[in-house]
Amino acid sequence: MKRLQPDADQISRLGQGRVLIVGDVMVDHYVSGRVARVSDEAPVPIIDVSEERWTPGGAANVAANIRALGGRADLLGVIGDDPVGAMLDGMLASFGGSGEQRLARDPERPTTIKTRYMGGQHQIVRVDRERRQGLGATSEQFVTTGIAAEARKAGAIMLSDYAKGTLTDAVLAAAFAAGRPVIVDPKRADWTGYRGAALITPNRRELAAATGITCDSDTDCERAAEKAVAVTGAAILLTRSERGMTLYRAGLAPFHLPAKAREVFDVSGAGDTVAAVVALGLAAGLAIEASVQLANTAAGIVVGKRGTAVVLPAELRAELSQAHTAGHRGALPLEIAAGLRADWARASLKVGFANGCFDILHPGHISLIRAAAEACDRLIVALNSDASVKRLKGPNRPAQSEDARAEVMAALRGVDAVVIFDEDTPLEAIMALQPDVLVKGADYTEDQIVGADIVKARGGRVLRVELVAGQSTTRIIGAKT
Repeated sequence: MKRLQPDADQISRLGQGRVLIVGDVMVDHYVSGRVARVSDEAPVPIIDVSEERWTPGGAANVAANIRALGGRADLLGVIGDDPVGAMLDGMLASFGGSGEQRLARDPERPTTIKTRYMGGQHQIVRVDRERRQGLGATSEQFVTTGIAAEARKAGAIMLSDYAKGTLTDAVLAAAFAAGRPVIVDPKRADWTGYRGAALITPNRRELAAATGITCDSDTDCERAAEKAVAVTGAAILLTRSERGMTLYRAGLAPFHLPAKAREVFDVSGAGDTVAAVVALGLAAGLAIEASVQLANTAAGIVVGKRGTAVVLPAELRAELSQAHTAGHRGALPLEIAAGLRADWARASLKVGFANGCFDILHPGHISLIRAAAEACDRLIVALNSDASVKRLKGPNRPAQSEDARAEVMAALRGVDAVVIFDEDTPLEAIMALQPDVLVKGADYTEDQIVGADIVKARGGRVLRVELVAGQSTTRIIGAKT
């Protein structure tokens, strides 16, 4: 089968989808800081806490992903009668989009919380607070009645199963009786309860546990998927980490998509993103192949983010632009970057901007980019084009083409988008992107920094980064000639 790239029309159509999400509603809690010493009381690291974040988890994260993509997500489940459960409405509202929460408050079941303690970029320990027993009769009736009332409005039903007890046999039966395509993100080992689903989205470990067949090789995975298809009657979308994902259907050849090449920062919630995009695509009327390809693209984006996160339409369009643009590898057209920046603004993310020739990348450049990334949530780097560099540095520069410089810059941790500008200054790019933080080396005074007045006028700030002594592209090139 021919692998067609997702197109902009398909991304836009995601906003037309409506999904009913039923399942285990959770909250993800991140406690982050710096580890610089070991406790005297026990051989454990001490975290000097600098940040705490609360985000939707489980079924709530699926809803957040759908809403972030512009779709409607109606969330149905059970939470505790506690302050953390009360926080969920505000958390979900921050992602925009539309939808309702029908969440029963059960005083006998605390809201499930997963707390991850992070030392720098590394997870040190996870603490779970939860009750895994099945729902009581009152809560179960609330969910089954809600499915009957809400399913007819939805284009698809997403069952988010984290084995916390919400998806009882009665809840599953109500979902399959609703007459809508059902997508299941599975956790239980016995998949006979999923019979009637249209699609199931396991990872390799979950498929192996359900079938008793290891998924170490392509052949093993295919055998396990065939067994799962026979048991459930559903198509199987197997996520395979660095090997990408594969769609298995009865009577058809496997449809394989390689992983999108990018640095993996955090896989927390990536399965939720895949399930959300596939469900939204099917609800919006997209073919299953197109929905799977969009989900694969989204997965490549979300694993490059910190913690449980969502994917925005402009991020999908940016990936699409990269795939379709022959030149400027690593760089985005300014209009695509501006759309990306607008989506980040709607998600209340602080956007930084740095610019320069970045001809031969050296420790001074790395120091500046690191400081810039730490000062914002998303960082855009603007590179002088080859013609611009020649005008500024002379006819023998740049040492590397704009395509090469863009590709290297886009690969750096902390850089979320790269653009190329042909003018002598980045003023046009700054006006189009309206950054919240403007970053430049401390060898410039603030009144010399192009765009400083624009950024400060809208409430942003200018960050001047101290230079690394002895680091200069001109000096490096001179030493080599």
